[in-house]
Amino acid sequence: MRLTCPFCGPRDVAEFVYEGPFSGAPQTERPALSAAPAAWVEAVFLRDQPRGETRELWRHLHGCGCFLDVLRDTLTHEVRAVAFADPADAAAMRAKP
Repeated sequence: MRLTCPFCGPRDVAEFVYEGPFSGAPQTERPALSAAPAAWVEAVFLRDQPRGETRELWRHLHGCGCFLDVLRDTLTHEVRAVAFADPADAAAMRAKP
């Protein structure tokens, strides 16, 4: 699968890290460090597996580092849209030489 970073262009998915469902803000909720192990198992391993079109949060870890809002079909892996998840990232990337 390939994702097209709005700043870096088309890249292999290996450059990106899946952060979870897109919630409108580039943050992933995690349990407190003092939480029970069961809470960590649920947060890390037990995720919803939606079928069809979903909005996901990805981070271009081995590229510009931006968080991306990705619209993707989980059945076909077709990527329908990619945009900066944070408008501040879009402005900062436009300002780079």
